[in-house]
Amino acid sequence: MFYSTEQNLLAQQPEISTFFKHSVYKDQLTTDNGKLHYAYVVPEQAKAAVVICSGRIEGLEKYQELIWELQQNNYAVFIIDHQGQGRSYRALANRHKGYVNKFSDYADDFALFDQQIVCKHFQGKKIILGHSMGGAIAFDFLTRFEHDYSGVFLSAPMFDIHTKGIPKPLARFVAWLACKLGGKQCYAFGQKNYLAEEFSINSLTNSEYRYKLFREIYRSDSVLQLGGVTYGWLHTVFQFIDKLDQQLAIPLFIASAENDTVVDNQAQVELVHRQNNAVLQAFAGAKHELLFEQDSIRQAVLSRFYQFCDSLS
Repeated sequence: MFYSTEQNLLAQQPEISTFFKHSVYKDQLTTDNGKLHYAYVVPEQAKAAVVICSGRIEGLEKYQELIWELQQNNYAVFIIDHQGQGRSYRALANRHKGYVNKFSDYADDFALFDQQIVCKHFQGKKIILGHSMGGAIAFDFLTRFEHDYSGVFLSAPMFDIHTKGIPKPLARFVAWLACKLGGKQCYAFGQKNYLAEEFSINSLTNSEYRYKLFREIYRSDSVLQLGGVTYGWLHTVFQFIDKLDQQLAIPLFIASAENDTVVDNQAQVELVHRQNNAVLQAFAGAKHELLFEQDSIRQAVLSRFYQFCDSLS
């Protein structure tokens, strides 16, 4: 199994960039509300398809290393920019504001992407790889829509969030009240336009190189930038969290980041306990973005991912 490494990543950037530019197909999917940007690559004789459901603020360009690595391992890869981020349409005049009308809108888009793009270009074993908010979207999709996925692997899924020192009941009430008073498109308290934090204070990863590479991609193309969340986004997320009592009919693996300060890991434990075929593994020392962590953590996560894929029929 091939694993991309930090040591070789700088030297391999020209190869990865060329691959992403010339070998990965990109287009837009038309919905009733706007266009969604997506990409895919299908190697000859691909053994399975990995459909990536990315996290909040993430555009698919951020996943170039992972898409390249998966393709090197003979997986087809499909990925879409969720509405309100990346190169997909944004509902508000201020493109930096994180907003969605209903959380279920994300999974509705994903279902359309699966039906019109993924199923059209790949017939065979399919696995969802969801990260953070994308993990919640994947769970919503799998419990509400008919599908033919063999399994789902979630990296630090957002089944609850940290409210940064504000008691959760208070955060929930304030978000509800703000929406009730017409402020759902306003930034939530403390949120603002996109700002690249210094690596030394970042809450996402221990990999300085992968972090700086991600920030450079967003610096060089401001279209990809997304800021903080609105009260509307926050309120609809809390509503979704309150309804997380469904069971999946397919195998589920959750990779949990031990030092996560973005999502609440306890909610992952509680959800796994409600499932009939679910496994949770915590990765020591890891911050939130397990797929962009330093090699010792990232390789351990991806090793479990590849094992999980191989175990599915």
